[in-house]
Amino acid sequence: MRWIENIDHPHLSGWIEISILAFLIYSLFRFFHGTRGSSIFSGLIVLFGILYALTTIIKLDVLNWLLSNLTLYFSLAIIIIFQPEIRRGLARIGWKPWRKGNIATQKNLAEPISQAALSLSEQKIGALIAIEREIGTRSIQDSGTAIHATVTAELISSLFYPRSPLHDGGVIISGSRIAAAGCLFPLSQKEPAQKGMGTRHRAAIGITEETDAVVVVVSEETGSLSIAYNGRIRRGIRSDRLQRILSSMLGRSQTGLSHFREKIEAAETELSVAPQTEKEASDA
Repeated sequence: MRWIENIDHPHLSGWIEISILAFLIYSLFRFFHGTRGSSIFSGLIVLFGILYALTTIIKLDVLNWLLSNLTLYFSLAIIIIFQPEIRRGLARIGWKPWRKGNIATQKNLAEPISQAALSLSEQKIGALIAIEREIGTRSIQDSGTAIHATVTAELISSLFYPRSPLHDGGVIISGSRIAAAGCLFPLSQKEPAQKGMGTRHRAAIGITEETDAVVVVVSEETGSLSIAYNGRIRRGIRSDRLQRILSSMLGRSQTGLSHFREKIEAAETELSVAPQTEKEASDA
């Protein structure tokens, strides 16, 4: 037990440093959790830790020295391997969620977008419609064809018809106008939490990971409707609730990035209560 007595216990500043390091390590694991690189990151940490511990205990001074000097290259390797995740993390920092910036309401867009989505859903035509909010999507718009047209259900539907030259891609609505069509959205690098999630749904999640856009997705296989926001997606939206949910999300002058599920649940609760109220009124 003498070795325990020889250990120097940290002072207050030491405990503060330990707490900061623990928080940073926890944040890194949480940041990479669910991504394709999470297993690689965990494997590198475990391998590096085991090798460093063994070379220290067995007193393999040369190997220990090499591992110590490889720390810099190890950091560079992490930056290269996890470049997509780091880029998305920096984009999230740029969102500045603590700053409550007001944006123009887009509530009037809910009706034409929902009508177009319902029409495409009935015909089982795939669609990807992104409504730009506070964060710009200029780089994504440049990957498609500029439109600059008024938002109408007929125009949105025609853009996604199979024989349309712009059907293979996404539509971006900026302000109150269709900015571009045939755009290539960034694919999400996270492992799909739901089975059967195709490229269109991953693209919807991908753009919402980098921006605060609201994305409506129509599945080509099943015709089901989905809404993506803040890196999350809600699938299987009922057709009679799509417009109410869009109105709730687009009618706000602040984006509220962390309240995606609450908004949808609130809109659905309001819809479920409304029929009961009408029935009570008719009975009276």
